[in-house]
Amino acid sequence: MKVLSVLGSTGSIGTNTLKVTAALPEQFQVAGLSGGRNASLLASQIEQVCPEIASCADEPTARELQSVLRQRGYPMARTRFVHGMEGHIEVSCHPKSSMVLSAISGAAGLLPTYYALENGKSIALANKETLVMAGELIMRKSREKQVEILPVDSEHNAIHQCLRGGRREEVRRLILTASGGPFRETPKEKFSSVTLEQALNHPTWHMGRKITIDSATLMNKGLEVIEASWLFGIPPGEIDIAVHPQSIVHSMVEFSDGSILAQLGVTDMRLAIQYALTYPERRQSPLPSLDIFRMPKLEFLEPDQEKFRCLGLAYRALRNGGTLPAVLNAANEVAVEAFLNRRIAFHEIPQIIESVMDAHPIRESVDLETILKADAWARTEAEARTSSRHTLRTASLGQASRFRAKNLRS
Repeated sequence: MKVLSVLGSTGSIGTNTLKVTAALPEQFQVAGLSGGRNASLLASQIEQVCPEIASCADEPTARELQSVLRQRGYPMARTRFVHGMEGHIEVSCHPKSSMVLSAISGAAGLLPTYYALENGKSIALANKETLVMAGELIMRKSREKQVEILPVDSEHNAIHQCLRGGRREEVRRLILTASGGPFRETPKEKFSSVTLEQALNHPTWHMGRKITIDSATLMNKGLEVIEASWLFGIPPGEIDIAVHPQSIVHSMVEFSDGSILAQLGVTDMRLAIQYALTYPERRQSPLPSLDIFRMPKLEFLEPDQEKFRCLGLAYRALRNGGTLPAVLNAANEVAVEAFLNRRIAFHEIPQIIESVMDAHPIRESVDLETILKADAWARTEAEARTSSRHTLRTASLGQASRFRAKNLRS
């Protein structure tokens, strides 16, 4: 039986992970859960798996969580309760866990994943930011500890499966597929009027708010290029993106003789999660098979990098290396959060990221301290830029409102 710690248990990947483990109870035991601020959902998960340790975002959520569990009659002595980053790290390093499912959103996933590796845990990785920020460091630690990092993201999971059909030296290129997001056919000129509701309306996947916006800008695909480069040891010039609106082909590998292997499946993350958790074996899945006789026509299109500027910024960060990918990621997180809070416009997201990258003096990413300093610097810079844009927009809106009121009076 494999014993797991699940980081980010209340997110979409985390909740699907617990569905997978519930369907294979003879294969898995969950010893640790780490969630966010959804105390009610985390309480239900704790009741379901009875973990030895559980963590949440902060102390107020921890108090609410324990109160909910007491009201429900949960035997509190079964579980030790912790919170914050220290709590997440405790969950990831729990001595009984042999594998950590890392699905905390954003840069917050880096430290728990790193310390899990340091403690010899294998990693099922759904937190791409860990490799974006510290790919060299993480892969070096994986080799040092001789533990595997198995990808959970559907694209990297698909590539991992395709690579079982050939050797690394036979690979010509990786082809990551992308749905294209909600604005695949939207003219670039209309990006300035994109609403938050439109950006959150993903055509294929139901995900968290941040990753949904990343999918709308195609930054998510840019981050996946960086992740793929580190995971599989492939340079940026040998990683392509194909827009595939049907989301049936999850990614492809082209080999030196021109043969292309593709992984197809229904659009359900439980397939990728189960593959990562049970590797190198394959287990029966409760999900339906892909009905190849009723598949829609499959389309593959080149992404418009002029329209989706975040893609080019990600390739630039990967090529330049050092601390620049960490800066890219931090600036993106701040800009996306500002858009989610309606402080900046959709088209300003890549503008803010690029301006922060332009201002950054790149350092070698030799250790965690250097990477975390670059991350903090970029967040400060990005926040200053979003604040100034928000101030200008508020002033412009105020002037426009006064102008309209004046005209109405006259």
